[in-house]
Amino acid sequence: MKLLLTHIKELLQVRDNAPAKLSGAEMNHLPTLKNAWLLVKDGKIFDYGSMTKMPETKGFKTIDCKGKIVLPAWCDSHSHLVYAGNREQEFVDRIKGLSYQEIAEKGGGIVNSAKKLQQTSEDSLYKQSAKRLEEVMRLGTGAIEIKSGYGLTTEAELKMLHVAKRLAEHYPITIKTTFLGAHAIPTEFKNNKDGYLDLICNEMLPKVAEQQLASYVDVFCEEGYFSVSDTERILSEAKKYNLIPKIHVNQFNAIGGVAIGVKYKALSVDHLEVLTDDDIAALKGSETMPVALPSCSYFLSIPYTPGRKIIDSGLPLALATDYNPGSTPSGNMNFVVSTACIKMRLTPEEAINAATINGAYAMGLSETHGSITKGKVANLIVTKPIPSYGYLPYSFGSNHIEMVILNGKEIKQ
Repeated sequence: MKLLLTHIKELLQVRDNAPAKLSGAEMNHLPTLKNAWLLVKDGKIFDYGSMTKMPETKGFKTIDCKGKIVLPAWCDSHSHLVYAGNREQEFVDRIKGLSYQEIAEKGGGIVNSAKKLQQTSEDSLYKQSAKRLEEVMRLGTGAIEIKSGYGLTTEAELKMLHVAKRLAEHYPITIKTTFLGAHAIPTEFKNNKDGYLDLICNEMLPKVAEQQLASYVDVFCEEGYFSVSDTERILSEAKKYNLIPKIHVNQFNAIGGVAIGVKYKALSVDHLEVLTDDDIAALKGSETMPVALPSCSYFLSIPYTPGRKIIDSGLPLALATDYNPGSTPSGNMNFVVSTACIKMRLTPEEAINAATINGAYAMGLSETHGSITKGKVANLIVTKPIPSYGYLPYSFGSNHIEMVILNGKEIKQ
């Protein structure tokens, strides 16, 4: 489809030569073009410019964007969108005073979700996940990472990744997949963690690689889950299969996971609600992207990632949803952007950069996503008429999206 967007009030994230990522003070700069037009052809951004110099075009469907802002679709680099059922009872348990860790110790949490998923057919899992995916697309997400990790058996982990691949084949959204077998210790291995590590390294990883089901590998490096030495063992083994690390670190405790991620050239280290000066020092000079998940902090009532400190230290930062049934049952990147501004003290410019260009980097999509650049995929959000882009995070309870365009095609709202 050929599209011509005209009279755009403000076109955001316009970069003729987009960098791979933005760090430190760079994140507070958001290049825009006012009173603009944008051409979409063959699913790509073909051209753009000022309405005062719009070329003659024929054969394009015209969309009048008067009073509206156009920006790149969100890039959600951390999600667990493929899961079975829900965990609303645990939500009630937390209200009554139980912590996330206490619920897990009682057999809830990740293990609870794994039991449900193991009993769910692939087709049913696909249908449940497709509904979630359609929702996040309507909310403006144009690229999303999907992890396994709610299977905890070889068969169930592969099932999750097969579902994610099926979603990628049937929807215009860009999907990257991550193997997260090391998400929790299954009940049957409760007193034999080394046995489960053997299963991950000797059976799961080879099958994931053989079937080409994932680009990345993840580990929940946290007290009560997987230690730094456990994490290093898995990352070392995954390296043999060219799986790039993207790891859960520092959600509740800082135990050295950031440094091990940097050592193994992790594309991203995610959560970081607890962050030490040593962690920041480890990240400096690396190519690893810190990723904050503010809606997880909101839902669990735990500290927020110190995004202000990360950026002021000269580091980059990305934002993602952590969409999952236990700690973030929402894939709404608009809420994530608002929460980053409200609770993490990011400016609107920093938050939008973190959710677009830096989010793309955290999925290995810098060359194709995250900015308004000629030749990049035409994944776009067209807002309703709003006063400014600062209004997006400010008015956090409203849906300001009028239209989403993915791969150059309009998504039904």
